[in-house]
Amino acid sequence: MAGGITDTGELYSPYVGLVYMFNLIVGTGALTMPKAFATAGWLVSLILIMFLGFMSYMTTTFVMEAMAAANAQLRWKRMEKHKEDDDDEDSSSGVSDSDILLPDGYERSETRPILSVQRRGSPNIFEITERVEMGQMASMFFNKVGVNLFYFCIIVYLYGDLAIYAAAVPVSLMQVTCRVTGNHSCGVGDGMKYNDTDKCWGPIRRIDAYRLYLAAFTLLLGPFTFFNVQKTKYLQIMTSLMRWIAFVVMIILALIHIGKGEGEGHPPLAQLSGIPNLFGVCVYSFMCQHSLPSLITPISKKQHVNKLVLLDYILILGFYSLLSFTAIYCFRNETLMDMYTLNFTNCNITNITFIRYFLGLFPVFTISTNFPIIAVTLRNNWKTLFHREGGTYPWVVDRIVFPAITLIPPVLVAVCTHDLESLVGITGAYAGNGIQYIIPAFLAYCSRKDTQLIFGSGTVNNHLSPFRHIFWIWFVLLWSLFCFVFVTANIILSETKL
Repeated sequence: MAGGITDTGELYSPYVGLVYMFNLIVGTGALTMPKAFATAGWLVSLILIMFLGFMSYMTTTFVMEAMAAANAQLRWKRMEKHKEDDDDEDSSSGVSDSDILLPDGYERSETRPILSVQRRGSPNIFEITERVEMGQMASMFFNKVGVNLFYFCIIVYLYGDLAIYAAAVPVSLMQVTCRVTGNHSCGVGDGMKYNDTDKCWGPIRRIDAYRLYLAAFTLLLGPFTFFNVQKTKYLQIMTSLMRWIAFVVMIILALIHIGKGEGEGHPPLAQLSGIPNLFGVCVYSFMCQHSLPSLITPISKKQHVNKLVLLDYILILGFYSLLSFTAIYCFRNETLMDMYTLNFTNCNITNITFIRYFLGLFPVFTISTNFPIIAVTLRNNWKTLFHREGGTYPWVVDRIVFPAITLIPPVLVAVCTHDLESLVGITGAYAGNGIQYIIPAFLAYCSRKDTQLIFGSGTVNNHLSPFRHIFWIWFVLLWSLFCFVFVTANIILSETKL
């Protein structure tokens, strides 16, 4: 996510882009949503997830608008540079009269309307043809403080991501492999709640098994943080295929269980104490804004991209609702696991051993492929944050310090807690709040201001958000502030009660 202009890559159709976006958004967060639904109540959860889906769609259109404005500025600067080069070649006298009249530091591009260039037959200047990452947009539209705050927000979010992943894999392995007396073949989802101090194998407690798995996970995948790794096309296809098989199987098994009249869930209508965590989980589960440049730019035809994105959000909303409602009516609230896949390792749900182990270990396979990529992304963001023009890092700082400060904090968090619902909720409620609401709102506001200043008030961005009135930007910012205060107050009150 480090800022920069990268290659657009191979173009694909709008409908392929729709599928890619669906795969990007529906990830690990969806696995923690059923329990969050159960604790907040089905009616409150349905209303909140619909509203948060709408808010996420709005800020997605803000980011796409800023991408178009960034493309326009880059295109305009190249035009200006070519024109100045031509002027230098044609001119033999040095400085023109118009340059003498300009104040020091005042850019020529701010004095010449963009419309004069467009009339010469150039393509639409706001067309999104270059991939401009969010870090680059922040550098273009924000001041230095804004850029630093942007990277701070991205870094905190990635730390939360890594902590969730570092805890999810050992939790899944612990739940699947720990054998409990009286139910050796199906130790999870049998209606019992196990404590960390319960025995796992012989004298080994469950918490000891969790930490052993965490240590193995860190030793196996941690070293990748010190190198460069990329998610290959085939790896992406494999993990996407596994994810969709797992989600479809869980929904079908839950529906079969409910259809037989064996559903045990009786979710409450509303439970206000569960709302703050549900908010964080939903924000995390709708997160895609930070990856939009790499997702939207390669789409070949972008005339109706806003409508396609809206369709994607409607489909995702329907999918999340189906997954969560089948879960809360199939399982009792108290038996729903933080990682929903673990509920299907119970023999009462399915007698097919392969399916039980596939679903139980599903997070291990998918998360293990993502962890090194996110770790490298976080490391690169740290480098970008502290980078100075023309400077280079000493070998020890570049190869040891940055990877170490990337890897150690999330592992320490995972050592201290494996409460996945809380980790997802806190990451979504704080860092996710910034990435999904605050940054897109400011990108839209600042890009509009810059566009008007440079190109004139008559120039229209053809990717302008449907929510173009300033009211919507203020609405998003006030909503993010309200959420921040509400979640923080709830955490403080909860700690006070304890």
